[in-house]
Amino acid sequence: MKKTSHKNQRINGEVQRELSRIISREIKDPRIAPMTSVTSVNVTPDLKFCKAFISVLGDEDKAKETLAGLESANGFIRHELARSINLRNTPEITFVLDNSIEYGINMSKKIDEVMGQEGLEMTDTDDSE
Repeated sequence: MKKTSHKNQRINGEVQRELSRIISREIKDPRIAPMTSVTSVNVTPDLKFCKAFISVLGDEDKAKETLAGLESANGFIRHELARSINLRNTPEITFVLDNSIEYGINMSKKIDEVMGQEGLEMTDTDDSE
C-alpha cells in the first residue's frame, strides 16, 4: 500500500473540510439527513477522482436516502468545490457510506453491557461469602 504524500494529505483535508461545509450549509435537499458528516476523503494523486466517506446518524433507510440525495447533487457539490478550492482539476466525487462511527457506538454499548453484567456477578459472589 502506497503511503500518501504530505501534499496529498493536505489536499484530502481541505477537500474534506469543504465537502462538510457544502453538505451542511449549501445543499437544501430534504433527503439529506441533518446529521451527515464527512469522515474521510481520499483524492487520487492526479486529482481526477475523490472518494468521500459519509456517516449518517439514523437508520439504514435514512442513510440510503442521504446517499441518493448526495448523488443527485453531485454536480452542484463539484461546482461549489471548484469555486472554493483552487485545484488543477476538480475531482469526480464518489460517495461511500461509512459505518465506522455507528459500529463504534454499538461496540461501546456492548462493552458497557458486558461490564455491567460482570459488575453484577462480582457483587453476587461477594454476597455469598
